[in-house]
Amino acid sequence: MSDLTHFDDSGRARMVDVGDKAITERTATARGSVHCSAQTIALIRSGGVKKGDVLSVARLAGIMGAKRTPDLIPLCHPLALTSVTVDLSVDGDRNTVDIEATCRLKGRTGVEMEALTAVSIAALTVYDMVKAADRTMRIGDIRLVHKAGGKSGDFRGE
Repeated sequence: MSDLTHFDDSGRARMVDVGDKAITERTATARGSVHCSAQTIALIRSGGVKKGDVLSVARLAGIMGAKRTPDLIPLCHPLALTSVTVDLSVDGDRNTVDIEATCRLKGRTGVEMEALTAVSIAALTVYDMVKAADRTMRIGDIRLVHKAGGKSGDFRGE
């Protein structure tokens, strides 16, 4: 049918069989941003958000999101992640909260979806925590910036 691995010869969706793949160290890093008003950035920096510490809560939510990826994306394999890091930083010049997540494991399939999910959930958490103060926020630029391990080797993007 095509080179898409999540479809069988009849075009039906399927979970890919990774049983014959080699166990290798695999890592993936994703990034994204929440674009806010200057006032919202100042509120986040000052710790004045009524719901709590935006960056700490979003970091925890991103980690939890990575761990729940197969519950959210139907054909993802449940993975034994060995590490998930989520870093958030405030860029006052661009009025953004920038998010980077890296996931690692030793396994038969990659962790790109877990890293992308971590960034997405962290961004949604930032949005949720400050939406009362800023309805103009935009979540965007979510992308894979690095992948290593497995048969396809290294990928670097930006």
